Amino acid sequence: MVNRASLTLATAVAPAVWGTTYLVTTELLPPGHPLFAALMRSLPAGLLALLRSRALPRGAWWWKAAVLGALNIGFFFPLLFVAAERLPGGVAATLGAAQPIIVAVLAVVILSERVSGWRLGWGVVGVLGVGLVVLGPGAVFDPAGIIAGLTGAAAMGTGVILTKRWRRPEGVSAVGFAGWQLTAGGLVLLAPTLLIEGVPGQVDAPAVAGYLWLGIVGGLVAYTLWFSGLRTLPVTATSLLGLLSPLVAALLGVVVAGETLNPLQLIGFTLALAALGAGQITPRSRTRKRLSS
Repeated sequence: MVNRASLTLATAVAPAVWGTTYLVTTELLPPGHPLFAALMRSLPAGLLALLRSRALPRGAWWWKAAVLGALNIGFFFPLLFVAAERLPGGVAATLGAAQPIIVAVLAVVILSERVSGWRLGWGVVGVLGVGLVVLGPGAVFDPAGIIAGLTGAAAMGTGVILTKRWRRPEGVSAVGFAGWQLTAGGLVLLAPTLLIEGVPGQVDAPAVAGYLWLGIVGGLVAYTLWFSGLRTLPVTATSLLGLLSPLVAALLGVVVAGETLNPLQLIGFTLALAALGAGQITPRSRTRKRLSS
């Protein structure tokens, strides 16, 4: 139990760090270059991880790493940015919070797991909580943005499920495994970034600091912790940790940007935290059934 709690806390660092992405992007990075930011978050960190681990994929892991990198990073990032551009941030964050529900369904389809009504129910509570925190009265629901947001959540949700199914190969470190996916995702992003956006005309010192934070902390460190935890922890419980991202983003808005949370938002914050915590618990009845079998 102690080991699992420690691993859960370490894994939770990843979505908490990802919650800083919006603030870093808006405050430090050149505007109008979201794809370039995604590229800098993935490819340099991936290549650095490959150099450190000195481990390349072998056999079937060449295509498996490419699939995982595309789903978790290469496809997810652009869809996330499309949703962010066409929808208010609150709507996009709420769509992203639906990922635990998607993962719970895919776990049944791909992993042949039994439906966890407990975690599925808390996933719904988590979406409701995040919605109360980040949705404002002026929320706009653009169909294309909604499709992009849900498709992005489904892409990463599928990547999470396949990561759990294929598991990290023996002898490959968590850093090396993260490096494979970050590099693959970065390569997927390379051509669209150069063709659509190009390189920002001016990159000042704050922007360099922002790219370093996104690449080293938000990329290499966060994904190493995420994939390491995903190897051992229940997949749906792990995906519920993703609720931390919009909550951290909202909290930073209060601490850094001077925003305030009204009573309804505080209720939503509490509901989302409760869903996150309860989703890490396995109900007693289920545990006893496993022991008796």
